Amino acid sequence: MTDFTLITTLYTLEPVLICVTRLSPSKIIILTEEDTAEKKVQAEQLLEATFGKVIEIKKAITSLYDPVKVARDVATLIETEHALGRKVLINVSGGRKPQAFGALFGAYARSDMVARIVYVTEEDNFIIDFPVLSFNISPTKKTILEIIMNGTVAVEAIAVKVGISKGMAYNHLRELRSMGYITDDDGYKITDSGRLAVI
Repeated sequence: MTDFTLITTLYTLEPVLICVTRLSPSKIIILTEEDTAEKKVQAEQLLEATFGKVIEIKKAITSLYDPVKVARDVATLIETEHALGRKVLINVSGGRKPQAFGALFGAYARSDMVARIVYVTEEDNFIIDFPVLSFNISPTKKTILEIIMNGTVAVEAIAVKVGISKGMAYNHLRELRSMGYITDDDGYKITDSGRLAVI
């Protein structure tokens, strides 16, 4: 029997209850933050009181408003659960939008390790499956993004570090720019989309 881990945003309890009853996870990881709003704390406590004896429930502290940090944290959680042989489900129904988008981007960053991404509608508690997409970036392009993120912006230096010709480096940089992962205004700089793609 496969064990499922539900990684979930949370504000009100209803969407998570729908996921628990319909998806049957054996573990829940709640994305939360420092100084959590009282309504969310109450929902967390009620979830633990209701299911804590039959489902393992953990909290993961992350950001509320920094989607890149949330994506990194969620990608790490996915890797950990996947390494334990668990199927990973992501629920992005509750919480602040930057946190929900971060969870979604983290799922995209580890799309090969995610079984399902869901959203529960407020009106009728219907589960909508989101497509499990990826950032569709080659290892070479990912390496170039990491090099730029670490401060190297000269094309020649990038080519040497990657082990490709200067012409190939220009081609990759042009494609990365067209994908929205870098800008070349006043030198090469990584965008927030690029930061997500290298997670």
